[in-house]
Amino acid sequence: MRVCLIASSRYPVREPFAGGLEALTHQLARLLVRRGHEVTLFAAAGSDPALPVSLVGAATFAASDTARRDVNAPSDAWIAEHHAYLGLMLDLGRTGAARFDVVHNNSLHHLPVAMASLLDVPLITTLHTPPTPWLESAIATDHHASDFAAVSRATAAAWAHVVPSTVVLNGVDTDTWTPGPGGGPAVWSGRLVPEKAPHEAIDAARLAGVPLVLAGPAPDERYFQDVVAPRLGRDAVHVGHLDHRALARLLRRASVAVVTPDWDEPYGLVAAEALACGTPVAAYARGALAELVTDDVGGLAAPGSVPALAAAIEHARGRDRAAARARAVTHLSAERMVGDYEALYARIAGHEAAA
Repeated sequence: MRVCLIASSRYPVREPFAGGLEALTHQLARLLVRRGHEVTLFAAAGSDPALPVSLVGAATFAASDTARRDVNAPSDAWIAEHHAYLGLMLDLGRTGAARFDVVHNNSLHHLPVAMASLLDVPLITTLHTPPTPWLESAIATDHHASDFAAVSRATAAAWAHVVPSTVVLNGVDTDTWTPGPGGGPAVWSGRLVPEKAPHEAIDAARLAGVPLVLAGPAPDERYFQDVVAPRLGRDAVHVGHLDHRALARLLRRASVAVVTPDWDEPYGLVAAEALACGTPVAAYARGALAELVTDDVGGLAAPGSVPALAAAIEHARGRDRAAARARAVTHLSAERMVGDYEALYARIAGHEAAA
């Protein structure tokens, strides 16, 4: 099939990834091509040129100095993002049916959803977050214009009052995230921001008597300096933003991965990555994490309870690494995810034979 993938116009699809959404889009594009599909990727400038796809860079726009003097003028970033998606959707409205069999929207922007009725090619939007007002309002313009998938049962349930969706669990590349011996420190990975609560991972690991390595970017400098940095020490170190290869090496050696969302995590890609490395997971039971982490491969704790998380860390460290790997391969792999999307593409495009 001929597939157009819509990604973020803000963050390039390349390593080290800005977040799970960019990582997911990268592997989805790569694996779709491997399985014989023709893929075009709309993404931010600077995306991975080695991806075997046609890259379409986001359109740019710069307001005049006169326009910027308007007291109600939005930010340049808002204008650039708006015009990037507006230009894309207008282009797809004109020529999309001749070029593509399906358009798969993985952005968080409202315009691909709001303008879906302009297209003569089916569009499917994956819901990667809990409901937001801009996406709810876009869906309200014509909720029949797009089909919807959700990255977990928890996310589908959160959106059920707005629109029905097909659950397609995210997946990780089990050829990249491979098993290792474990036995090392605990690992926390992700963006070091308040809603991910890495400071609680430090407190819980320290309470459990387990050294912790934190890996990831720190985009919120004030939070990092005020809350995270004072907690760092010999038993809790931050190693920076790692690419997937380096992070996989770290996870293979880890005895446990710690996941501490301070919000209802729509999926929890870092948990799936750890399990693929054979590393059990200790996590707060929020959002979709209970769909990923079962008792035989980790431990779940009451959200926000550092003592409960410390107990979950101790429990998870005793889980079988082979069982963790097996769960990832069977339920959380990228190959399974792409197969589910292939079937969904075929259904909405009327190409059932391609599924």
